[in-house]
Amino acid sequence: MLRVHTAAHLDRLQAVSERGGGRLDADTSTNQYSLDAALHAAGAAIMAVGLALETGTDAFVPVRPPGHHATAEAAMGFCLLNNVVIAAMTALEERSVDRILIVDWDVHHGNGTQALVERESRIRYVSLHQWPLYPGTGLAHERGVGNVFNVPRPPDLPRERYVEDLDEAVTRATDAWAPDLLLISAGFDAMAGDPLAGFTLEPSDFATWIGGWRRFAVPIVSVLEGGYVPDRIADAAAAHVRALTEEW
Repeated sequence: MLRVHTAAHLDRLQAVSERGGGRLDADTSTNQYSLDAALHAAGAAIMAVGLALETGTDAFVPVRPPGHHATAEAAMGFCLLNNVVIAAMTALEERSVDRILIVDWDVHHGNGTQALVERESRIRYVSLHQWPLYPGTGLAHERGVGNVFNVPRPPDLPRERYVEDLDEAVTRATDAWAPDLLLISAGFDAMAGDPLAGFTLEPSDFATWIGGWRRFAVPIVSVLEGGYVPDRIADAAAAHVRALTEEW
């Protein structure tokens, strides 16, 4: 945890948990079980990465709470701990991994992930997100140390446009830079009909991306982020898992 978050942040989460929960920001409330859930979510992401690297088997980590808004010092946007970055930093420090590509297709920009990796040249971060929308970050000119590739887009575009634009950004991010591991912040709130946003994706689009990114020939581990229509999350997750388990 301390590779990513400050001791003060972890202490605050512990203190709030011991009080039975409370509000961490305007959007993020907890109860006495929330910290335990967050620790297990981060642990599951670490475990999935380890298994993927050891066996070559791709993985989907269907956990809550999500993580990509959590910064080093604060919880926000329903996120307590940054699951994907914790897993990425563990892989860099404890595994034979030199380069990690993080792709974030949640409809909201992963401001926490960007802030945590934008000075880490071993990680490249690509985010497709609706703009303007919470949290108001993720402009295209935000480049970190040349390792951040933001794709802000308005709502209601044809779904093919979102699919093509994210893949094009992934292609740019990996030009002359081959990753050893692909991590995905898999938010399914980018689908048509989500009440918090206005993208138009369908479940098959998430499978299309996975099929295309097989070209990297590296393990793929995705971790659940947002999504607020349970039936739609189920459909998208099923399509996503089928794509992860199919031979391409």
